[in-house]
Amino acid sequence: MENLDETDLLILRTLQRNAKLTTKELADKVHLTPTPVFERQKRLEKRGYIKKYVAVLDPEKLDQGLVVFCQVKLKQINHEIADRFMVRIQHMAEVTECYNTSGQYDYLLKVRARDMKEYQEFILNKLGTIESVSSIESTFVMSEVKMNYGINI
Repeated sequence: MENLDETDLLILRTLQRNAKLTTKELADKVHLTPTPVFERQKRLEKRGYIKKYVAVLDPEKLDQGLVVFCQVKLKQINHEIADRFMVRIQHMAEVTECYNTSGQYDYLLKVRARDMKEYQEFILNKLGTIESVSSIESTFVMSEVKMNYGINI
């Protein structure tokens, strides 16, 4: 966190809670005038502290309520196989998050689907067609206990 002062951190914390604030509203919350807040926010964006602004949607209302954590083990792994796997995953809309992990499995996927049938179709017609996949273990989410999109800073 090179050269971030308390005001920068306060701006980041505030934007994590509500990125839709206007510059004036943000300035009021961090106790500055709009011009320096605008300049700081642009600097934080330029330096990559702020990657993008998004709207958090309600998956239930959009008929995507089934959440599955899917652990994937590849038959073997090297740069070429891993790169091909990651390219395929990037094109699967059902996969909302993908992590390369250590341990028994190589990747952890967060998958959203309408229901169990749609998830089964995803496994059979998409994930299961990747030749390098050795095994898949699915864990179905019964309820979300905590969902936090922010980083503790």
